Amino acid sequence: MYEHLLNDEQRRVVEEARAFVRDTPRQLILDMDADKVRFPRAWLREAARRNLLGVRHPRAWGGRAMDWVTASAVSEEIGSLSYELACVFGLGADLVCDAIIRHGSDAQRERYVKPLLAGEIFAAECLTEPRGGSDFFGTTTTARDCGDHFLLNGQKRFIVGAEGADYFLVYARTDPDPGARAQQSMTCFIVDRGPGVETKYLYGLMGCRGGGTGRLVFRDARVPRENVIGEVNGAYPVFNTMMIPERLGTAAMTIGAARPALEVATQYSSRRKAFGEVINRFQGVSFQVAEAVTLLDASRAMVYLTSRAVDDGVAVDRVRRLISETKKFVTESCQKVVHNAMQVVGGIGYTNVLPLERIYRDIRLASIWTGTNEVMAMIIAHEWYRGRGKHKAARLLRDYARDAAEADAADEIVYE
Repeated sequence: MYEHLLNDEQRRVVEEARAFVRDTPRQLILDMDADKVRFPRAWLREAARRNLLGVRHPRAWGGRAMDWVTASAVSEEIGSLSYELACVFGLGADLVCDAIIRHGSDAQRERYVKPLLAGEIFAAECLTEPRGGSDFFGTTTTARDCGDHFLLNGQKRFIVGAEGADYFLVYARTDPDPGARAQQSMTCFIVDRGPGVETKYLYGLMGCRGGGTGRLVFRDARVPRENVIGEVNGAYPVFNTMMIPERLGTAAMTIGAARPALEVATQYSSRRKAFGEVINRFQGVSFQVAEAVTLLDASRAMVYLTSRAVDDGVAVDRVRRLISETKKFVTESCQKVVHNAMQVVGGIGYTNVLPLERIYRDIRLASIWTGTNEVMAMIIAHEWYRGRGKHKAARLLRDYARDAAEADAADEIVYE
């Protein structure tokens, strides 16, 4: 619907992504869902061969120097294959490479970004720990400074690519002072798979299978000092910028994951008959499809608006709110889209004769990972009240409370 917003070059890249989607074998999706494929390395290599990994990254490191609008459109197309393929497509190329390009050194970009975007190596991001998910700054993983290297100890879980990735983006506490502020006590590292890095457990997941999701254990893993991203005790700026590709990328790919459900329901309801009529003539069916179509289009509008805001360099606080709103609205809306599709199709949608049950299982992750939607609501509320306070202090807003006939009845409005 929004392709009129794209220029010719952007449309060409999106069409390349669609061609890649058309060429992806059905069996890969089935084998990943059955956990017969633990990590789709060959598929990622083919994406790299087509120069589709990291399209918004600089050409010097293997990207296409495109913008967030293009990247979001590509993510939607990849998401239409399966949610997990979209996860592994974006995690290394968009998330990990983004951190290294923005905050790392040229040596790190040469060693870790270029070969990843070329499909030679793969990466994973390590945030969540067994004792904390949304409490990122409560991390208990530590890295002891030993001069020319650090010794990393701790655990990370729910790591997509725990089995399959060649290196990991890891956040760890590096200030041993227990009273030190968490935001000034953590460091971001590039950790190569090797001695002291163990994939301890692979999860039996409800959905989103085939991405090698597991728990990583670090036992005196030696990390060279040159693998620090940014500065020692300077992980906070890295984490802040990482929330853009994590949450905006999630929103874009979730639209793609929900789209096939609507298409299946549309096709089915255009042929299935009940009471002598094709069921799309019944309002109980067609209204559910109409709601799903509206939610998908509204979701795209939010993703495109927010992507453009990031591209245009809108102030961080406003972008943070927009991204949180987008992630929350889009993931919840797309889950409703899949729900509606299941209702339209009925009982056959609850079987594996159609892909709806897999899509339903996969997309449930969307409102949990990369920050739960409850955390998104906290951020939205915080940024809204803070922004409203700034405007009020600067006298930029009309006092709408005065626009009432009895506005001077001060005794009737009680605050305490």
